[in-house]
Amino acid sequence: MIRGPSYRALHRANKLAERVAEAVDLLTSCTVCPRMCSVNRRAGEQGFCRTGRRASVASRGAHFGEESPLVGRLGSGTIFFSSCNLLCSFCQNDDISHGGAGGEVGPETLADMMLSLAGQGCHNINLVTPTHVVPQILEGLLLAASRGLEIPLVYNCGGYESLETLKILDGVVDVYMPDFKFWDNDWARYACGVSDYREHACRALKEMHRQVGDLVLAEDGTALRGLLVRHLVMPGDVAGTEKVMEFIAREISRETYVNIMDQYRPCHDALGDPVLGRRITGAEYARASAAAEAAGLRRLDGRRRLRPV
Repeated sequence: MIRGPSYRALHRANKLAERVAEAVDLLTSCTVCPRMCSVNRRAGEQGFCRTGRRASVASRGAHFGEESPLVGRLGSGTIFFSSCNLLCSFCQNDDISHGGAGGEVGPETLADMMLSLAGQGCHNINLVTPTHVVPQILEGLLLAASRGLEIPLVYNCGGYESLETLKILDGVVDVYMPDFKFWDNDWARYACGVSDYREHACRALKEMHRQVGDLVLAEDGTALRGLLVRHLVMPGDVAGTEKVMEFIAREISRETYVNIMDQYRPCHDALGDPVLGRRITGAEYARASAAAEAAGLRRLDGRRRLRPV
């Protein structure tokens, strides 16, 4: 039986502060994500993510557009962090990721945000694009936990994660919600400028599943703990959907909760791109859904729908 959020146990054992210290140490010569920029973010230096010692937050609030296990009746308590460690060329939140919309916050303010969302009745704290600010998040979480925060923590990321950082989060995060964006690294390089996306995403999903297992729901259908994978269907099968689904079914679990998303639209630098510059068709989405079912995946998000050709 799951008894409250994972981080509560660490906090009771006086070990959450140790995780904060471990994470902050990564900022000295930054290795928080696989970019390994090695700049001294503790001194305010900035690497690829253009984020120094403090995190920046673009917005926060109860969100009702997420998967149903997160939204429940009262919404998912989302905190949108500015910037990103991937900066995809087609990002639909490019004003936040590329444009840096938002303002810097310290640990106290971040803790206040978490507690405010919990006070509104949100079912979880949903950390959107958290990868590059894990140390700062943990600093805020420590204060929030000290003040009674006790709803699940959701790590809503792009899948390009460091194993070292994920291990610091073991016993802290309740629900991991990574994207698996690309199977073919050539397309990852084309759209995100990384030539090793698949390798890092595969390792990350295995580690996440090791920590939290398959998605477990409360009696009201809201998520308590586990892995939820998002996969965005892209034009021309750029995402390599069949291979991604086969990997999840074979190497993670056939009981993995998967959301095959159909909302791709060209944004930012994808506008006018010869491959990425169009929406997907109904036939492309149908093939992606069929690939998941053929792989043996049993828990597909119930909001799936076919877009007209």
